[in-house]
Amino acid sequence: MVRVIISGIMGRMGRKIAQIAYQDSDVEIGGGVESPDCVHFHQNVGEVIGEDVDAPIVSDLAKVIDRGDVIIDFAGNTEAVISHVKLAAADKEKKAIVIGTTGFSQQQIDEIKQLSKDIPIVLAPNMSIGVNLLFKLVQEAAKALKDKGYDIEVIEMHHRFKKDAPSGTAVKLVEILKKETGIKKVVYGREGIYEEGRPSNEIAVFALRGGDVVGEHTVIFAGMGERIELTHRAGSRDIFAKGAVEAAKWVKGKPAGLYDMMDVLGLK
Repeated sequence: MVRVIISGIMGRMGRKIAQIAYQDSDVEIGGGVESPDCVHFHQNVGEVIGEDVDAPIVSDLAKVIDRGDVIIDFAGNTEAVISHVKLAAADKEKKAIVIGTTGFSQQQIDEIKQLSKDIPIVLAPNMSIGVNLLFKLVQEAAKALKDKGYDIEVIEMHHRFKKDAPSGTAVKLVEILKKETGIKKVVYGREGIYEEGRPSNEIAVFALRGGDVVGEHTVIFAGMGERIELTHRAGSRDIFAKGAVEAAKWVKGKPAGLYDMMDVLGLK
């Protein structure tokens, strides 16, 4: 049994995670965390998901951290997430944490890496099984097509309310592509005239926003006479919530370190 504290409990993902966690017999919800502006709407997790769950919702993680083994953090504020990681690392029990929030600065990523020396952290921009398989397939395709004249384009689309662009998943895809191909130049969108056509030594990223799209990611390898496209389309946030809960079950009891969903799913 793993006891979880869900940060961002009233957000789209937080609610889904709580619902999935409630349905899992190996998981117990110990509490929820939300911003001070939201906690007056609900004081109990059961009120949020409409189930018989007696777990308090607070604005200060310190008040409920003893009620959980693992913190699942999908808070919309990256500074709040960093403060939660610091609190988990300072706790006498060295709490584990699963982070699904995106939009971190490089300085914040470095801080998370440093704190992972003290506690186990799963940091993943996307927790679905399918997306993490996409990461693996893109890695293999990039490795096979390196220096063979294929142009690489990344396209992603999300709902109109998403705060960061490009998505954390797209950023991860670009990191994989850069590592496997050696291409360093990344452009975001295009405008203007290319007198000599598209440069071969760049990866282009396009972020589309609109409607209620849960998430779509496509990596295109375009060669002369053929095109390879690897695409993942999310039809429900349940896939991310299930991944987050699986990550929480997996990371409990793991040694300090920085992990990702490839570790959780055994894809490395």
